[in-house]
Amino acid sequence: MCKVTVLSHRSGGARAEPPDGADGGFPLLKISALLLLAYILLRCRHAVRQRFLPGSPRLGGHSTYSPRHFQEPSLDILLESYYEHEVRLSPHVLGHSKAHVSRIVGELVRAGRARGSPGPIPGGTLALAFRGDFIQVGSAYEQHKIRRPDAFDVLVPLRLPPLVALEPRSLGAQPALAPAFHGCFVCALKAPPGASGSHWLRDCKPFAEGFCVDVRGRRHLSATLVLRWFQSHLQRSLATVRYSLEERCRVTLTPGGLEQPPTLHILPCRTDYGCCRLSMAVRLIPAVHLGDGVFLVAPPPPSSPVGPLSELPEGLRSDALWGVNTARQEQKLLGWLQERAPPGACYLKCLQLLKALRDLGARGLDPRAATQWGRILSSYVLKTVLLAVLLCERAPEQGWDEAHLGKRMEQLVRFLRDCLLGRQTLFHCVLGLGGAAAEVGPLPKVLREAAPVDLLAAFDRQARELVAARLLSTWRRLPQLLRAYGGPRYLARCSPPRSQRPQHTQGFPKDEP
Repeated sequence: MCKVTVLSHRSGGARAEPPDGADGGFPLLKISALLLLAYILLRCRHAVRQRFLPGSPRLGGHSTYSPRHFQEPSLDILLESYYEHEVRLSPHVLGHSKAHVSRIVGELVRAGRARGSPGPIPGGTLALAFRGDFIQVGSAYEQHKIRRPDAFDVLVPLRLPPLVALEPRSLGAQPALAPAFHGCFVCALKAPPGASGSHWLRDCKPFAEGFCVDVRGRRHLSATLVLRWFQSHLQRSLATVRYSLEERCRVTLTPGGLEQPPTLHILPCRTDYGCCRLSMAVRLIPAVHLGDGVFLVAPPPPSSPVGPLSELPEGLRSDALWGVNTARQEQKLLGWLQERAPPGACYLKCLQLLKALRDLGARGLDPRAATQWGRILSSYVLKTVLLAVLLCERAPEQGWDEAHLGKRMEQLVRFLRDCLLGRQTLFHCVLGLGGAAAEVGPLPKVLREAAPVDLLAAFDRQARELVAARLLSTWRRLPQLLRAYGGPRYLARCSPPRSQRPQHTQGFPKDEP
């Protein structure tokens, strides 16, 4: 009896005295305090962000989060927020991606030049060859690329044999020519200065048989044959440098379908920058230099679609058609405008947002209609719209500050709609005497003699009208689309009405205003 009592007292004493470090309530209290502090910091950060968002009202007598006093953000605020969260491309990441592309393409082109060009000609004495350099073109190098730095365009200039000279000629001046061919060129062979006619014809015969086709009794350089040679030569050059590139990246070359340029896919395996392990696709475009920074490219660009063969004049072959690349002149024009513009001008931001508006308008379209939408509203067409609006103004450097972002966007959309409906003509900014690039200096002769090219004339009128209607409808619904698809969550207070949610549409909707 006594013994049991002593044991019960001991057990009770053990329960009364907690073991060392067994204060279980204090850690829970610390965790709760840290969670509360984190919540307060997040709310403060959100309040500061609201307070200093451009154009938003200052925090005053009423809480910003009160539904009673919540004000719908203006279009400028929505555009600014969408640009920062969905459109703007980090210059840091873009710079590293361009460095990767420049390094890999440089090694590939140098290997192609060192390898020479046996081509289809025995000995290769009169074959094409790589010149050894490359030209970076496109939106990534003009500061208006959007979202991800994962696609690039690079021109690879080709070197002609010494005994071969070219005589380029624009097709736009020919009467009764379909609009699809107005931006195309043909390139006839001619004897270089001082060459004897009969001896020249005999000496250049191997080159003419390997790279040329007959057009109206003269030998013309064939874009199709040059492109096929270019792809096979790239494959052989890549096999030369693939082993040396294995430690840095994985490189594959995809031949272009339907006579399109090949695409070089680059996936960095290791990099000095952890943020830049992006898969990049680089279109390698063969180019023939005509002088003064003008190149003929194979094949014609998608912005100038080539129609059916029945539309070609008699004696003209589609495989002899070339496109013209005027990226150097366009970069000079953009630089000239940038020099005249005040600090903080938003015209490049407007171009980026116009591309984003095009992408929003493509949501819900079936693949065929989406392809047509993207071809009509190509990035080149949108850039030409911006240049046309800027150069039509007497003082293009005025009125393009951030405060007029929404107003300028509406101006671009309405000008593009008028071009699609035929009320305005969207000319190529370089080709022809009326080219806008004449503002930055004299143009090469081959461009001055070319006829002005309407970039939208090649497309069917009904298709352009449907695109114009959908473009204007997308612009009118833009606030709802931005709340649904972009920006921070506080801009999406409620989901868009069911009638405004995108649905999969067979073709372009016909009931849009």
